[in-house]
Amino acid sequence: VERDELLTPDRVQPGDALIGVASSGPHSNGYSLIRRIIEATGVDLGAPFDGVTLGERLLAPTRIYVKPLLALFEQVEVRSLCHITGGGLPENLPRVLPDNTVARIETASWQWPAVFSWLQEQGQVETREMYRTFNCGVGMVICVPAAQLGQCLSILEEQGETAWVLGCIEAGDGEARVELNV
Repeated sequence: VERDELLTPDRVQPGDALIGVASSGPHSNGYSLIRRIIEATGVDLGAPFDGVTLGERLLAPTRIYVKPLLALFEQVEVRSLCHITGGGLPENLPRVLPDNTVARIETASWQWPAVFSWLQEQGQVETREMYRTFNCGVGMVICVPAAQLGQCLSILEEQGETAWVLGCIEAGDGEARVELNV
């Protein structure tokens, strides 16, 4: 990659769109909490859950987004990428944003996969803590110019991804941050 093609935070601008791309499950994050919930509930990991067993759903392999992202890079201006790992949206997204910006996330823009709702209910985990610990169904966030939003969503759909408008970048003051509209 040429230096001028690197995805650095200074590429991101107020008005940019944020696209969420679906995760395949917890993506190997939050397993200390998951283990505590399993121990506390005594649940059978072999029990049917959302079309497979609960154990299979909890251990679904982490999605790797390379192929769809390469297709996207060929056709649109990707300003930033963020793989949502431990720390969820609030802790990961600021790492790819410049200071004086806010990533406004519309949590009503997607429905949590059943496994996250199960974890919240069984573990009695507060919603804010769920967003801080887990990806809650958002495996990747892509920042693009708002004018290219429709094209990006079409490309991702063609690549077999479930993607949606997650939010936008707004002007802020101070360090980059995430605001979840819960």
